[in-house]
Amino acid sequence: MGANIKNNSIFNFIKTFSQFIFPLITFPYISRVLGAESIGKYNFSNSVVSYVSMIATLGISSYAVRECSKVKQNRTEYEKTASEIFSINIITTVIAYIILFLLLSFSESLHSYNKLIIILSTTIIFNTFGAEWINNVHEDFKFITIRSISFQILAFVLMLLFVRNQSDYINYAWISLLSTSGANLINVFYRRKYGKIRFTFNINLKVHFKPIVYLFAIYISQQIYVNSDITILGLYKGDTAVGIYSTSVKIYNIVNAMICSICMVVIPQISYLFEKKEYNSISKLFNYALNFIVVLGLPAITGINMLCPEIISCLAGNEYLAATSSLHILTIALIFSLLGGLIGNVTIIPAGREKICFFQGIVAATINILFNMVLIPSFGINAAASTTAIAEGVSFVILAINFDKRIRIKSSKKILFGPLLGSLLIICVILITRYLIHNSILVILVSVTMSMIIYLIVQILVKNEFVYEFLKIERNKIG
Repeated sequence: MGANIKNNSIFNFIKTFSQFIFPLITFPYISRVLGAESIGKYNFSNSVVSYVSMIATLGISSYAVRECSKVKQNRTEYEKTASEIFSINIITTVIAYIILFLLLSFSESLHSYNKLIIILSTTIIFNTFGAEWINNVHEDFKFITIRSISFQILAFVLMLLFVRNQSDYINYAWISLLSTSGANLINVFYRRKYGKIRFTFNINLKVHFKPIVYLFAIYISQQIYVNSDITILGLYKGDTAVGIYSTSVKIYNIVNAMICSICMVVIPQISYLFEKKEYNSISKLFNYALNFIVVLGLPAITGINMLCPEIISCLAGNEYLAATSSLHILTIALIFSLLGGLIGNVTIIPAGREKICFFQGIVAATINILFNMVLIPSFGINAAASTTAIAEGVSFVILAINFDKRIRIKSSKKILFGPLLGSLLIICVILITRYLIHNSILVILVSVTMSMIIYLIVQILVKNEFVYEFLKIERNKIG
């Protein structure tokens, strides 16, 4: 695998990590300062904004990366395609805001959340005009990473200065907005280096409309996984339940996004390769992404399950320990999400087979909503996590059945042996550490440090091909 893919994998992993490290580091402070009720208000408002955001974003980002990657070698064709997609995004953003203001005007139940919702909705504008998909098309992950980390640091300082008590949740909303979307303001100027991309009414809707609609449906289903459980939980169980459940969801989302960051790295190249039908190269890229997910995913899932109480206690405090069981359940969803996301994002969508993902999204989203409505009133937080796991499992089965057989996957033994052995040793390390140490923070620090060292040693000793290649180790140097 080329050095460019490896470097981009590292940069995008760091960038994704930086997007989550801000709430991860600050959450122990925020959860204690704001309390479960204010955290619940923030997360409920954010879930409402996410629904409106779906209208603005449609499936535009994924579609833009795929289509512009195919033509980026031709400057004229690239600028034409990118400008048309950018213009569609501006139009959908305007429509989204019209719907948002109508919703806030006529829904009495949302009136107390109006200010918070309006603040958080600003991310829609930032994301539209920042058009980060342009950087992804040109695989400029280094710039994205540096820019993102800079804004994370700025937001961290501002949070310590301006979030001091429970009434400061509005300040927290502004700062969170800056940390997640503020960097897109810089992109408005920076992306000009890639061509003249401007608003135009000369849009070929016949070409763009159908795939965007399919990808929109896929995006809706993904957002439902993330937000319907929180929204329905808030309606039936209140802000405190949302605040507690959001703790497990936050950890789930961090791990999921970090490991899935590899997908965004390979999509530009793999889209081009599908256009040329170069299946040997496609197979190499897919196996690289699969190995990346397995090598990082298995130990992460193992560690979360073993350290679940300590992680929640340290991040949010003992008040949130009720989220422990839901986090265990969400790790099951995580397995299906990682594998299903790999198949869908790296093979099916780049190949232009979005109808399959459309079907998968509709089925899984329907199951998710129905089960949430039926189970959450009786079983609360654990029901919300279980419905996510069920929906992700259904998604994975549908996508796996439709996997392109022309893509050759390496034997499961080569892929799984090292990570499974390393994960078993991680269990032993954590059990011993917990027996010897009784401080939660020290248990996490010692367990994670020792587990990382032992896990890496195991991968080298068993001569894991992916780890050897990534670290540029020659197999004949050891053993």
